[in-house]
Amino acid sequence: MKNTKFVVKVVRGTRAAQYVQRIDRSPVQTTLKRNLALVMGKFTAEDVVKSLGNSRCIPELVPVLSKSDSHQHQHLAVTKT
Repeated sequence: MKNTKFVVKVVRGTRAAQYVQRIDRSPVQTTLKRNLALVMGKFTAEDVVKSLGNSRCIPELVPVLSKSDSHQHQHLAVTKT
């Protein structure tokens, strides 16, 4: 089972696209490497986009497929007969 998570892509003028890495600081910390980007749920990602909306950058949501935790899968119980 797969879940859709999001990373926030930030474009600042003619520079290379960056991705949000940390959101606990002000301003948010970004990175050029997508594999270091913070993967978050839809509501958190939308909040980050709203907070970056007033700056000089263009933020956008990028969907990422992630595997769900094994705890969320339903397991069949094996019983002896």
